[in-house]
Amino acid sequence: MEALGIDIGGSGVKGAPVNTETGELTRERLRIPTPQPSSPAAVADTVRQIVRHFSWTGPIGVTFPGVVLDGVIRTAANVDRSWIGVKGADLFGEGVAVLNDADAAGVAEVAFGAGRGRTGVVLMLTFGTGIGSALFLDGRLVPNTEFGHIEIRGKEAEHRASDHAREAHDLSWEEWAERVEEYLRHMRDLLSPSLVIVGGGVSKKADRFLPLVNLGDTPVVPAELLNQAGIVGAAMAAVRGRAV
Repeated sequence: MEALGIDIGGSGVKGAPVNTETGELTRERLRIPTPQPSSPAAVADTVRQIVRHFSWTGPIGVTFPGVVLDGVIRTAANVDRSWIGVKGADLFGEGVAVLNDADAAGVAEVAFGAGRGRTGVVLMLTFGTGIGSALFLDGRLVPNTEFGHIEIRGKEAEHRASDHAREAHDLSWEEWAERVEEYLRHMRDLLSPSLVIVGGGVSKKADRFLPLVNLGDTPVVPAELLNQAGIVGAAMAAVRGRAV
């Protein structure tokens, strides 16, 4: 089945139709910079631009960078705080599935990418404007974990180790890899995952930093769907008719 997946991020809103049986985009994705300020009305207008671009009338799934409970936005760390308390159906329309962005990426990666067929605890982390997380036990999602806000050295992890932090502090890949490894070791010690998947916008540059990250016996691998995972997971949620 085909559905339109739209991924709202701190820097860009991306969307494309997806074959939800294969996880493949059926048309070239469209990316529009996230409006500033990133108010609900402004971002919703951007989402509508993507829907119009594809002349879409079928199922739609939308991700959001924060906690989503029963279709209601509960946190908004990297977008305007006026999102808190907004009901997705009121903003995007009835029948539109709304879910956490990292959860969507993780669902796609477990279905079609590096997490496919893996049992035990699998942790996916997305490094971009912030750090998103998706946690799985034997392929089942534990939603809205938001592990990017765990404190490392007295600061939220995403303020030290996100891709945005790398750019803002003008860190070399080697310097940033040290911060990423410190954060991943903390998560390993908390969760004992059998696999860690690194996704988000920086995943397409994994060869520059992942070889420098060592978690001992815990494998750390790049996401196979790269930065398209959120779009694919949103489309999967749309077909299921609810947040995954």
